[in-house]
Amino acid sequence: MKQRKKTLSPPGDEQTATPYEPTPFEREATETYLAAQKAKMPEFKVRDGKNGRHEISLDHPAPKWGEVTIMNACATTSYPFMEVIICQLSNAMSKGEKPDEAAINFALDVIKGVKPKDQVETLLAVQMAAIHMATMTFARRLAHVETITQQDSAERALNKLARTFTTQMETLKRYRTGGEQKVTVHHVTVNEGGQAIVGNVERLGGGEG
Repeated sequence: MKQRKKTLSPPGDEQTATPYEPTPFEREATETYLAAQKAKMPEFKVRDGKNGRHEISLDHPAPKWGEVTIMNACATTSYPFMEVIICQLSNAMSKGEKPDEAAINFALDVIKGVKPKDQVETLLAVQMAAIHMATMTFARRLAHVETITQQDSAERALNKLARTFTTQMETLKRYRTGGEQKVTVHHVTVNEGGQAIVGNVERLGGGEG
């Protein structure tokens, strides 16, 4: 009887008898992820329509419910407001004629992350998402320059965009606090015997010094 020739598995391809045991950090990260999925917004899908046009629609079994979810994330109850926001995101986040599906959904996640309290904050969040995308575009251009002129141009644009994003963050903070700035002054008193007593004096002031 002819014996069957044994074949050896390549190194690292062995079947493990015991399943992988996640670390505590991995378990915590997974629980956080699963909890976030329950509150995840529906995503937009881009489909090819008639006459070369592109259609943007919600990937949701009941679109009306999905639209309410998007409006809630945009801190609005106005359908026209939400519709214009999506249109603006489609134009700002897409490079070619076809809307960039991933970029649109990324921008919506940015808005959700900002957690706007009203429509003004939503508009600022939209601008922040657009500025971030533009910043990354010029960061990539800076990594592929071939001349000093190209480098200088990309650096200037990148620096301006990065500063703009920081300004937007500060503007959002001032808008939410009503322009008030909290200043904490550490007051140190040294008593006889060298014992120091540290106290905090808090002052609330306006945005202007």
